[in-house]
Amino acid sequence: MVKDSGVERARHIAARFEDRAHELRAARARQRGWVATVLPYTGYGLSAADGGWVRILARVVLAKPGAFEDGRHLAQVIADGVRGWRNFTSPIVPNGLVEVQINGERFEVQADRGGVLDVRVAATLPPGWNTVTLLVEGRPAASAPVLMVDAAQEFAVLSDVDDTVVVTALPRPLLAAWNSFVLSEHARLATPGMPVMMDRLMHDKPGAPTFYLSTGAWNVAQTLTRFLSRNLYPQGPLLLTDWGPTERGWFRSGMQHKADQLRRLASEFPKLKWLLIGDDGQHDPYLYAEFARRYPEHVAAIVIRQLSPSEAVLAGGRSQGILNSTPGVPWVYEPDGSRIAARLEALGIMGTVDTPGNVA
Repeated sequence: MVKDSGVERARHIAARFEDRAHELRAARARQRGWVATVLPYTGYGLSAADGGWVRILARVVLAKPGAFEDGRHLAQVIADGVRGWRNFTSPIVPNGLVEVQINGERFEVQADRGGVLDVRVAATLPPGWNTVTLLVEGRPAASAPVLMVDAAQEFAVLSDVDDTVVVTALPRPLLAAWNSFVLSEHARLATPGMPVMMDRLMHDKPGAPTFYLSTGAWNVAQTLTRFLSRNLYPQGPLLLTDWGPTERGWFRSGMQHKADQLRRLASEFPKLKWLLIGDDGQHDPYLYAEFARRYPEHVAAIVIRQLSPSEAVLAGGRSQGILNSTPGVPWVYEPDGSRIAARLEALGIMGTVDTPGNVA
């Protein structure tokens, strides 16, 4: 058996230190009367007569009684604007037990060491939007929305978040910290033309699911969900990650997170063909090209939003060299939603706009 190197031992120490810190914060919070609360995120699943399943996503934290309603910030807090740092101040419940109720069935599941609940359970639900119930430590139940994908569905959209659906215009090293800790959720701006383009896609592809893939932390999931809704983006699950040390490393790899989620979706939905949407700031083109080469039958097209020159500088450069590197899988490379829509029309992926004298 090979012994761990000093680096590996240090990494394990970092994870143990973080775990101990979580335990101490949780113990102090409980002494102050804080209670366990489950914060539901949007889940998804496969709707099938046999073999149906649901992926439940949530986070278990400790909060002051009355701070949340149905697992969500109270309305007045939302109206005033939630600064991102507030999402990181609640102590988590490591390895908390959660009861999931689906159509009268009960499942006892467990969160991970960071309080994140990410589990898949066997269940049968109809296609479209459904609701499941989450309970923790006898507290009031929270409702979690779940998008069930019809087993007959053949098209889906997967989109990056930063610089793709939301304008960031910040250096990538500072981007996550600024968006997560500083910026008020009402100050975020939608990328020009993208909400309309994606709404048209959903109109042309009824029942097609939309997923949003990001290296952001689960702590900001509810904030991002409200941003997408407020800017009229299609509703859909967020696939985020957790920050901090892992069992084997000091930091988590955002690029690896995206690659893992892409492969998981291909495995979970073998009949779907994906429209992959991202931007040309560093990683998205490479990740999508690798995915298309490995699963060409799973990709309808790759859409890359072209950053402006200033955005490209802040993002650390462009990734143009990888464009059109996937024979049989078309690429769309345009600066905004309107021009992207025109290219998708030309490819036959999106219908034309119905205007006087023009038949859609």
